[in-house]
Formats: sequence, structure tokens, C-alpha cells
Amino acid sequence: MTILENIRQPRDLKALSEVELGELSDEIREFLVHAVARTGGHLGPNLGVVELTVALHRVFESPADRILWDTGHQSYVHKLLTGRQDFSKLRGKGGLSGYPAREESEHDVIENSHASTALGWADGLAKARQVRGGTGHVVAVVGDGALTGGMAWEALNNIAAAGDRPLIIVVNDNERSYAPTIGGLADHLATLRTTDGYEKVLAWGKDVLLRTPVVGRTVYEALHGAKKGFKDAFAPQGLFEDLGLKYVGPIDGHDVRAVESALRRATRFHGPVLVHCLTEKGRGYEPALAHEEDHFHTVGVMDPLTCAPLAPAGAPSWTSVFGDEIVRIGEERDDVVAITAAMLHPVGLGAFAARFPDRVWDVGIAEQHAAVSAAGLATGGLHPVVAVYATFLNRAFDQLLMDVALHRCGVTFVLDRAGVTGVDGASHNGMWDMSVLQVVPGLRIAAPRDADQLRAQLREAVAVDDAPTLIRFPKESVGPRIPAVGRVGGMDVLHRGAAPEVLLVAVGVMAPVCLGAAELLRARGIDCTVVDPRWVKPVDPALPGLAAGHRLVAVVEDNSRAAGVGSAVALALGDAEVDVPVRRFGIPEQFLAHAKRTEVLADIGLTPVEIAGRISASLAVRDARGTAGKTAGGPAEGAVRGTVGKTAGGPVEGAVRGTVGKTAGGPVEGAVRGTVGNAVGGPAEEAAGGGFDRTADGPGKETAR
Repeated sequence: MTILENIRQPRDLKALSEVELGELSDEIREFLVHAVARTGGHLGPNLGVVELTVALHRVFESPADRILWDTGHQSYVHKLLTGRQDFSKLRGKGGLSGYPAREESEHDVIENSHASTALGWADGLAKARQVRGGTGHVVAVVGDGALTGGMAWEALNNIAAAGDRPLIIVVNDNERSYAPTIGGLADHLATLRTTDGYEKVLAWGKDVLLRTPVVGRTVYEALHGAKKGFKDAFAPQGLFEDLGLKYVGPIDGHDVRAVESALRRATRFHGPVLVHCLTEKGRGYEPALAHEEDHFHTVGVMDPLTCAPLAPAGAPSWTSVFGDEIVRIGEERDDVVAITAAMLHPVGLGAFAARFPDRVWDVGIAEQHAAVSAAGLATGGLHPVVAVYATFLNRAFDQLLMDVALHRCGVTFVLDRAGVTGVDGASHNGMWDMSVLQVVPGLRIAAPRDADQLRAQLREAVAVDDAPTLIRFPKESVGPRIPAVGRVGGMDVLHRGAAPEVLLVAVGVMAPVCLGAAELLRARGIDCTVVDPRWVKPVDPALPGLAAGHRLVAVVEDNSRAAGVGSAVALALGDAEVDVPVRRFGIPEQFLAHAKRTEVLADIGLTPVEIAGRISASLAVRDARGTAGKTAGGPAEGAVRGTVGKTAGGPVEGAVRGTVGKTAGGPVEGAVRGTVGNAVGGPAEEAAGGGFDRTADGPGKETAR
């Protein structure tokens, strides 16, 4: 049995000798390479924190001591050392999350995958312990460029203000986020890391002092813990100490004993301490170290020996289509520039940066700054394209609203990983953008259905210079071209039945799903019209008129059902006095567990079979209401506004612009400007999975969604 297999909880580490610790580190790296190669995941960052994580769990008593990971993708070693060694379904349905997860272990405090937040959490936890008189340590491990985020510095400002509140900040300095970390702070850390004098002291300490009998290690540790006056002769760490933070380091993050020594010294301070550890992303795996782009930050399923992908090559990704087209646009227009937030290559801007190095900026993990800087660029006469993951744009909402939209700046936002992303779990699904951004005046949102539309709509977006535009697409391969058979207003008609009863509004990549549902409905004798609105905000003015010729409108989107495109369509129909019910299909209001994208879509009912079944059930309910909505002695339920329903004893005054349905012997259930149909004996109810909205300003009956 290996040493790793004998580690079931952190306290098992404490009995290991220095030789055994080295063997354990080697075993962990070998385990990670083979385990992550089988499933895909974050490899490079975790190879770099092996010794650091071992030292943390030897010094501190988790979970009594709270260890917070920022960013959370560097927590794989932490999982291994806290009893989670089954990586067979890592990031898969029913398997381990790729980030800390409270439901997995009491050792996981925050499910942190959005960077730069752990210091704020640590500040709050430390304050709570102070107020409640608790003991124990709060330790925040900040790495992979997280200190480039503004929230980290807001937290540091508050942490430093309380010089008597214990809190330990471990900076895992591997010089990178995805790519090399840039900016003023990165330059400062590089100075600390590379100052010649200090490096000579470290080298001398290791090579000479550690070989000195009896006192060698003591002297070496004393040098590491020397006071500010001595260290300033070698390295300008004053930035942190001037804030009020004790500074320890730089420490070799791959020397377990050195890291332990630094952490133990930090525990003796009665205030905030920053321990600066130097690590190497991809440590111990030559293919990762040789991969200059991101040191195997994330990998897919691959052969661990050759690093060749094991999954068959598919169609081009949405990201690559965008990346190629933005280069072509850049060659045609010298005013088009690009911004990203620490993800130049993942969002497809690598080729643009290579072709136009002076027209692209990586601002670090700082989406808020990216948006405001874009507003400045636009005001200065350029057209910036801000490319980020959809989930991370949530952070820049205020800046998009108040700096970009309010000032009518021509900025194009490109959201990669929109909709269900799957294996990265709840925090990475890009499922809120089309809901959150509905309230932004002047913003135009495009959702392309195929590669041709992405290229066309990107060009349409950068042509707008007096308002923000946004384009979203998912994390997957691009499907085949989906041709239009006609156009209504600005919408593409993808399918038109002979006598359509249902209008299917397909949002972006939901077009194939809607076409599949239309085929299933046609087999049941229900004809459909399928349209792609192309630009989903604002709602196309031609949509209400088109909807009026159908019995039911169904909007299908890979976005939250709450306040999404379906809600916007319902509002538009209501404003146009088109009383056709709207059925909304989308992502439920819940955080989705990690699984493959196709599995998640099936679980939440975004499949042709589910959609067709629910639509046919809705039409059946409406038909039942139409035949059962008679009162004793009165006419059938009126379908025209102002229709007067009869009670057994006399007429009831018609509801204002509403159709009033009666149950036999029951009270009128009509609402002003609402259509309420009742079956004999009581109101009909919607089946689970989708709300049934009456579009005349008020919702109808709904049950579980």
C-alpha cells in the first residue's frame, strides 16, 4: 500500500518523516497526472501546490482551523488529504466536484471558483471568531492570479485595518492565472521573487547552512524570519508591510519543511500575516512545464504518457469560430480592440493578440475594470470587444449598466461558456446573463444558432457605436449549419408547418432542440412555426403579430426561466394586446450539479421529447377547458375579450378586457386583463416543468416548475 493510500485524514500526515513526505509528494503527483488524464480537469495548478498543501495540513487542524482556497480549482490535493481519493468520476455526475464542495466534506468551507473572494470570506470568519470568542486559525490560500482581482484588495484593506485580529494569507505565487499574471502587483511579486540579493541568501541558506551541523537549520529559519530592516536590504516587500500586514517570505513552496516553518511563525503573530510561497505550475510533469500557453491549466481526457487527446476530434468550437472571425474583423477595422480578464486563450483571443499585440489587453481577474476600461476606450474612438466567460460577467453588471450603457458606449461583450457548461458545476453555468441583463436600457443581445450566425452577428454587433451589444455562445462544438426558410421582421423562420398552432421561439443553440420538438409534434398532428429571433433583446417588433396567428407560444432558452427571454416575449405580447399564452422552457431557479452538458439538459427537460410532450399536454388542457368551461344554461367559455359568462341564474358582467370562465356553480375566477379557464370543478393546473403565462399582464395558474 502506498503512503497516499494510508492518508485518510489530515492528522495522518503528522507522523511522516521528511523522507516519507517527499515520497508522498511524488505519489500525489503521479496520482494526479493519471487521474485527471482519465476525466479531464485542472492539472497544472494542482501539481504546483502539492508540498504547500501537505504543509498546511501538517501545521493546521482542519476543520477546526478554517482553510479557504482561492481559487478553488487548486484544491485537488486538499481533497486527497481529507479522505477523498476516488477521482474516477471527477467533475462527472455523482462524482467529486472540481472545486471545494461543502456536501463532500467538512473540510471544505467555501465553494470557491470565482476568484478573489477568499480574503473577504477570511475577513468575515476572523471577525466572527473574535466576536464569539472562538479559537483556531483562519487561513486563506490565494493563488493563480487571484490577487489581481479588485475584491482581493478591498479585503486586504479591511484585513490590514485590524492589526490585532489573527488571519493568515498564503500567497501561492506561481506567476500565472491561466497565462502569466500581468499588472503592477505581478511586477511587485516578481521583484520579490527575483531580487538577486535575496535569491543569493536563499541559495546560500539551502546549500550551506542546511549542511552545517546542529545550528544550520536554526540559522536558516532565522534568516527566513528576519525583521523588515534586514529583508529590505534584499527585497522590497514593503507594499504588504506598509498596509499593516506582517510579511514572511519568499518561501520555496516545494520545500515542505520550509513552508511549515513559515506557517508556524505566522501562527505566533497576533495579527494578519502574509506568507509568500513560490511555486511552479505543472511541477513534476514535463509536458505541463513545456506547455508555455498555460502549463496544462486544464486538460481534457488524454493519454498521460503522450498527452494526446483520447476523445475523437469533433467540429470546431464556438470559441475558435469567434477567434478566427475577430481576427478578420481586426484586419478590416483598425479601431476594433480586445479586452479579456486573465483568459486570453480560453476565450479565443490568442490569435488576435498574436496578430495585433498593441490592440489587446489582459486586465487580470478584474471584470469590473475590463468593462469600465472598455467604456473609456469607446469614448476615445475605439470599438472594444470584451471577451469573458458568461458566469464572470455577473461581476461587472454595475459597470455595464452605469458606465457602458448609461453613456451609450459602443462596446461589444462576447460571452463564452453561456448556458449550461456542465462539468465545472454550479458556479460556472452561464445561466443568468439573459435574465440579469434584460433591465439594461439600450443593450442588444444576440444568441447565434450556428457558426454562420456567430460570424454575421459579431459583425452586426461591432457596427453599433452608440450602445452596448452582447453575443453569447456555449461551451461545446458548433453544430451543423441551420438554414432559414424565410424571414419575419429580423427573425429567421427555420420551419413553417402547413397549419401551425404552436410558435416555437428558439433562442440560439436551442434551435436544433426546437426543430426536433416540432418534428415530434407534427407526428402528433400539431403543426409548428419555428423562429430564431437572432437578437433576443429587444424583442423583435414583428414577434407579437406572428404570435397572434398561433394558439400557443413556446420560448426555449438555455438561460434561467426567471426573467429571461420567455418573460420578455410574454411582456411584449401583453403590451401588444396579443392574448396568446406563452410557455417558457429554460433552466430552473436552482444551482445545477456538475455533470456533462447533455446530462444536465436532459435532467432539466431541455430535450425535444420533453418539450414536445409538455406542449401537447398544454394544448390538451386548453382543449379540455374549451369544452368543459360551460355553466348550467350558459354559453361556452368566451374566447373573445368582453365575453359575458352566464351563471345558472343570470348573466355576469363581462370582465374588463378579459375572458371569464365559470365552474359549474362556482364563483367567477376571472382577473382584469387576464384569461382564466376552468375545468368543471376547479381550475386547470400546469404540469411540472414550465409556467403557463397569460400574456395580458397577469400570470395564469402555475404549479411546480
